[in-house]
Amino acid sequence: MRKKTIEDYAEIIYNLQKKKKRVQTSDIAQALNINPASVTEIFQKLSKEGYLHYEKYSGVSLTDKGRIIALKTRDKHAKIKEFLITLGVDKKTAESDACEIEHIIHKTTMDTIEKFLEIVKTCEITPLLINRLNNYKKTGKLEKCPDEIYEICKKYQTK
Repeated sequence: MRKKTIEDYAEIIYNLQKKKKRVQTSDIAQALNINPASVTEIFQKLSKEGYLHYEKYSGVSLTDKGRIIALKTRDKHAKIKEFLITLGVDKKTAESDACEIEHIIHKTTMDTIEKFLEIVKTCEITPLLINRLNNYKKTGKLEKCPDEIYEICKKYQTK
């Protein structure tokens, strides 16, 4: 089964399971806007692979294996979305892109994004750089780096 399918279903089931113990085929069909019979088929495959407990007419619940996948996917999604919003992408687009990127992103890239976000949250230069990026996006003109950014950067340079 495709990684994207496993992650999507695990994440959706996890989110729905927070509201009720067992998730029904119709819940997933509605969330994904697909035929309930297609959902049943996926449930059966995911059950065989150990990601969920499935009983006909009783719905599904995640196994520990499925819950781990759901939490990892949800975490990746949130961090990618935060990264994109930090770069100035609007929330709706960031949400949509994060849904796609979370399935294909390389671990090394994800680790780098996480480290970038940690730096951005603690660095005094962040607001200046984000402001500069937003101005560039708005005007299409990349201005010379302001002296105040240059001075702050000099403090962090290693010789």
